[in-house]
Amino acid sequence: MTSSRPRDRYGRPLPAGSPDELRRAKAPPATAVALDHAVEHFDAARFFEAHELFELVWKADDIADPDRKFWKGVTQVAVGCCHVQRGNARGAIALLRRAARHLEGRTVQRVDGAELIRLALDLARTIERGGTASVRAFPCFPLR
Repeated sequence: MTSSRPRDRYGRPLPAGSPDELRRAKAPPATAVALDHAVEHFDAARFFEAHELFELVWKADDIADPDRKFWKGVTQVAVGCCHVQRGNARGAIALLRRAARHLEGRTVQRVDGAELIRLALDLARTIERGGTASVRAFPCFPLR
């Protein structure tokens, strides 16, 4: 999670006293609630907030150890999308490809891992061909 320093909607730090553009949860929600909120943020292209909530799921006590790698991959897809928004093509491609390796094509807690892999790799290929500006829209988060 980030510090209480104000940030823009992409997670970049702002000067002290600036309005905080992030929508932060007041307390860590339950895993299922965190997932639902993360998906809402992802679908609204608010990837920094989505990544923070996916990270809560990844590191939650009720997540089985074998599933942690999967949730790390889910989190990395959101961070990769955040890098696209920030114009960081190299970082986006690296994170999206790394995320695809962590997801293993599994479905965990309604998350369609195979579809998320496809989404991540398609986005990485688009960026490789035309840079971050070539990304016109982001797909919705794949749930089953």
